[in-house]
Amino acid sequence: MNVRVSIFGLGYVGCVSAGCLASKGNKVIGVDVSDIKVNLINSGRPTIIEKDIDELIEEGRKSGNLVATLDSDYAVLNSDISIISVGTPSSKKGHLNLEYVYRVAEKIGEVLKKKEDFHVVAIRSTVLPGTNEKIGNIIEEFSGKKRNEDFAVVSNPEFLREGTAVHDYFNPPITLLGSDSKKAIEIMEKLYSDISSEFVVTEIRVAEIMKYVNNTFHALKIVFANEVGNICKSQEIDSHKVMEIFCKDTQLNISPYYFKPGFAYGGSCLPKDTKALITIAHDNYVRIPVIENITESNEHQKERLVEMVVEKGMRNVAILGLSFKPGTDDLRNSPMVDVVERLLGKGFHISIYDKNVKLSEITGTNKEYIESKIPHLQHFISDNLEDVVRSSDVVVIGHKSEEFNEMLENYKGKLIIDLVRMWHEIEYEGCYEGISWKNINRLEKS
Repeated sequence: MNVRVSIFGLGYVGCVSAGCLASKGNKVIGVDVSDIKVNLINSGRPTIIEKDIDELIEEGRKSGNLVATLDSDYAVLNSDISIISVGTPSSKKGHLNLEYVYRVAEKIGEVLKKKEDFHVVAIRSTVLPGTNEKIGNIIEEFSGKKRNEDFAVVSNPEFLREGTAVHDYFNPPITLLGSDSKKAIEIMEKLYSDISSEFVVTEIRVAEIMKYVNNTFHALKIVFANEVGNICKSQEIDSHKVMEIFCKDTQLNISPYYFKPGFAYGGSCLPKDTKALITIAHDNYVRIPVIENITESNEHQKERLVEMVVEKGMRNVAILGLSFKPGTDDLRNSPMVDVVERLLGKGFHISIYDKNVKLSEITGTNKEYIESKIPHLQHFISDNLEDVVRSSDVVVIGHKSEEFNEMLENYKGKLIIDLVRMWHEIEYEGCYEGISWKNINRLEKS
């Protein structure tokens, strides 16, 4: 199905979008405030230098599927979807200038006064979370129309790389759509029906932040690889071979594993080996600021938990899970041990439930470590979940375990701090807080 589309902004993203959409038979109207860009498109030439885009723009003009204009009224009145792809330059401090985005929203709103048909506004510009809502408010103000009745706003971030943008447009990792309008989502899915990637429909603010998360991680990968390379060079090791082998591990290294917000890491391997790599760098006078700060960031997550417990204002605290991860009795470098010791030092009354650690105390497994490093903690550890929770006001869930599934039903009214995202969404008659995610308690929201 061919769709009528207006594209506001004929820079990098807008030009690529115009050429690619027109090549699929859609009727595309490009809009810009620049005479030069409009004239380039109308003469069959692109506004940017990019592989394959010149052919697509030329074909779009010859087929009659692509035209450019300075006239916002003409563009909106003759399209079903308006795509915002104007620039959002950043200041030296990282703040975005969204002035151009808001101006486009005002223009679209003014035109929608004259339009009866439902209209979709899709945001392709990289914007801050909350921009979708503000654009909707602007359009309502300038049009007098009602959001999700007369028009809808969709967050639709792009994932284009310069040099391969046309290929990336047709082969994105995902097609991401965030909106509170089912009708708008269906219209956008029709627009992208020729794109073979997975459609991911999500909350608006999730869609808005994704581009920042993606690009920051890409930047992190580059810096991490460079720091590894610098360490390897100091040891006369071929860093490209190292990273080539690193990338072959798709179970842990290049995979979703570990990519879940939660509590700090611990155990015998990650802390020790991270410290060792940092030591190799220091001994060879190699600066590795990113890798050096991994440990500091991990410590901050522990301190974050301590602050959350303190803020609750209750002195009796239950810790569910003391070992560094479930299914083990290993307390070496367990982040929860550090948290417990800090809370004890602040005068909190601590009860700990960990059946694996309690069992290890009885059988002798891990006994040496407990007796030599943390002998004082064994008096707080129990294998009776009922006793531990009932005697506490604040419950910290440190392990993801099936035995905690009925926690909310069995112990109503407790203050729950969740470190492992035990539940996707809940209806809990009490206070729930996740360490690194928004409130998921439907009862608390209402």
